Amino acid sequence: MFLLEIGELLEEWTRKKSVEDLARCMSLNVDRVWVRTPQGEILVPISQVQPGDAVIVRAGGIIPADGSILEGECTVNQSSLTGESIPVPKHPGSMVYAGTVLEEGECVLEVKQSSGQSRYDQIVHMIEQSEQLKSSVESKAANLADKLVPYTFAGSILNFILSRNITRALSVLMVDFSCALKLAMPLAVISAMREAGKSHITIKGGKFLEAVAAADTIVFDKTGTLTHACPKVVQVIPFGGKTETEMLRLAACLEEHFPHSMANAVVEEAKIRGLIHEEYHSKVEYLVAHGIASTVNGERVLIGSAHFIFEDEHCVIPAGEAERFENLPPEYSHLYLSIGGQLAAVICISDPLREEAKSVLAALRTLGITNLIMLTGDSHRAASTIAAQVGVDEFRSEVLPADKADFIAHLRKSGHTVLMVGDGINDSPALSEADAGIAISDGAAIAREIADITIAADSLWELVELRRISLELMTRIHSNYRFVIGFNGTLIALGMAGIISPATSAMLHNLSTLAVSLRSMSSLPKNKKPVLLIPGNISKSL
Repeated sequence: MFLLEIGELLEEWTRKKSVEDLARCMSLNVDRVWVRTPQGEILVPISQVQPGDAVIVRAGGIIPADGSILEGECTVNQSSLTGESIPVPKHPGSMVYAGTVLEEGECVLEVKQSSGQSRYDQIVHMIEQSEQLKSSVESKAANLADKLVPYTFAGSILNFILSRNITRALSVLMVDFSCALKLAMPLAVISAMREAGKSHITIKGGKFLEAVAAADTIVFDKTGTLTHACPKVVQVIPFGGKTETEMLRLAACLEEHFPHSMANAVVEEAKIRGLIHEEYHSKVEYLVAHGIASTVNGERVLIGSAHFIFEDEHCVIPAGEAERFENLPPEYSHLYLSIGGQLAAVICISDPLREEAKSVLAALRTLGITNLIMLTGDSHRAASTIAAQVGVDEFRSEVLPADKADFIAHLRKSGHTVLMVGDGINDSPALSEADAGIAISDGAAIAREIADITIAADSLWELVELRRISLELMTRIHSNYRFVIGFNGTLIALGMAGIISPATSAMLHNLSTLAVSLRSMSSLPKNKKPVLLIPGNISKSL
């Protein structure tokens, strides 16, 4: 038991230290930045940047501080912070946040928050704070065993006083609840964690298995969790008598020169369809955050956003096709292709739902999960589409990291036991706030570090297996408790009555402890349907 206690202390110390070190040391890997001054551009340490400074950020650079765009147009990958799967165009006046990546273009931003006060730093602070608020849960088994010790001594003394028989008094002392109680639960938990490991599930402690068993609510991130976080062409809708194949070929020919996530999706779709897109266009002009302009067979060809095609370039919809244009699928992101000033095609792009997501959520419901919720930083349109496809009970879109954590805190205050499943930096505060945080293995490093449980990225079915294992574990623990208390209580009663000797009591007690321990070490049953535990009743039953 001394070794077990030392192990518990080391585990908790290691976890706390790892999280604190990670949160303190995690940086944007930006030591110095270019600041525009009246004397020109100067390179200064990030620590010297103050609110109001004009910082220059170029393509491929990390935004070093929260601020607003003063000059330039660019696209920013915010997936690590907001969960949006597609880079977001930014114009003068737009807000950008520390930790996001400028994919294309160049900009000058006015710093709004100095180093240490950005939204990125706030996330780190929230993680540290949440970890400090998480108290270490003492083993219920050890606690109960310790509480029963005085009663055992009191029973032995009382028996001696009443019977004046030292043998009967010793029979009570030969039977102790501590051995079986303190061994049964740790062995059962270790066995369950080993079994979970075989299913590519990593669990950082037995208390998180208990939380999974007690949970009635699971909150999912969207991008990278319920979806693949990889844009994909779903449909090509031609206009003006053009063909789908030729329009996709032309789009891929233009997009292959400027790789970003949506361009890659177009090029990949052409590759899947076996379309060879020869270089038959002339000079290509790339307009950051808008699109691409080129010339093919003497006609100006454009591909990009609706703003670029219709407002900047004043392209028109072919006659008689306005109604068809109005009925474009609203659930997808749209890429517009025009030829000679007329719309030629609309390419519909989506972040595809995981194939197993809907079935996994249905299976979780059969295992007692009553609330399935999706939180995402993505747009309402994209979120509503995924929510309808996967069948969640509730969803919220355009949610910031702090809002996710607040939402989970509200659920917990309402009496729910909450699991959070996510994969990005933006999910880290929520993972830490939940009763148990579950991270996807190929997600952000900090999400995996903060999470209490990690599952493989290949499939969400590990969630179902995790729930099954946790329910089976709690069923086993409860049966162990009932057996230990009942059997050893009977031995004490028989010893006090003088029916069995101290030696017999000791033998039966130790044999029962061995039997319970061996049972706890065996694999959990898979065919038997586990007993569903009502949140809040676990501690009562123990």
